Amino acid sequence: MVPLNKGNDSLIAFQGRTIRRIWFNGRWFFSVIDIIAVLSGSDDPRNYWKVLKFRLKEEGGVETVTRCNQLKMMAPDGKMRLTDCADTETVLRLIQSIPSKNAEPFKRWLAKVGYERIQEIEDPELAQHRMKELYRQKGYSDEWIEKRVRGIIIRDELTDEWKGRGVDKDIEFAILTADISKATFGLTPSEYKKLKGLKRENLRDHMNDLELIFTMLGERVTTEITRKKDKKGFPECEDAAIEGGEVAGIARKEAESRIGESIISKKNFIDQKERKKRIG
Repeated sequence: MVPLNKGNDSLIAFQGRTIRRIWFNGRWFFSVIDIIAVLSGSDDPRNYWKVLKFRLKEEGGVETVTRCNQLKMMAPDGKMRLTDCADTETVLRLIQSIPSKNAEPFKRWLAKVGYERIQEIEDPELAQHRMKELYRQKGYSDEWIEKRVRGIIIRDELTDEWKGRGVDKDIEFAILTADISKATFGLTPSEYKKLKGLKRENLRDHMNDLELIFTMLGERVTTEITRKKDKKGFPECEDAAIEGGEVAGIARKEAESRIGESIISKKNFIDQKERKKRIG
């Protein structure tokens, strides 16, 4: 198993094919379409699943179908769309219904995925170690990786604080995040991604050291303001988010005046990596 992106590990690989997954209600859920594509080799896994669902219902396998949940995952067009997802137990049931030489290796792969998750829950430092190693394999420096990992910890602390204060909708999390970013950099995350020429990529994976530092500052100060002023509910948390972002924004502008150039950069890691290849 090889995680393909950061903290949430929303993409993993099996024999060269990517499979989407999401951590939901305390366990992993996998995209049924992606799994069928791997196991069946079908050119049209969506239709294969449609036919399989019908056959399972006809053969009395209704429970297997109903245990599949519709969860939002990143689609090929870069948008979050509802797709059928199944946990490990349900996936193993589906495997029995798909004649495939990949079935046994896939079972072992699922077991490894589950085992690694249990290890990470018991030892969070192991999850950090795996994350750092992944970034090293991608070519990031150790100094940058340390900041990125620290930023993830600060971000998680903030979102946990929001959740405990009544913020529970994805759109609310997105708005609060945009508020901090706008106040810090004068750009929302979507505007920032456009500036850097990014589409599906994670914005923070393409920030330089200073961009990461001021992102952390805005989110850390927001956490403190939220706690000290005992903000509750979305409107009050939004006030704190704007305040926290403003603190980081003032510090950024002061740093820029001393440095003599903008901290906000159009550069992204993809372009930098390509330049290094050409030079090398």
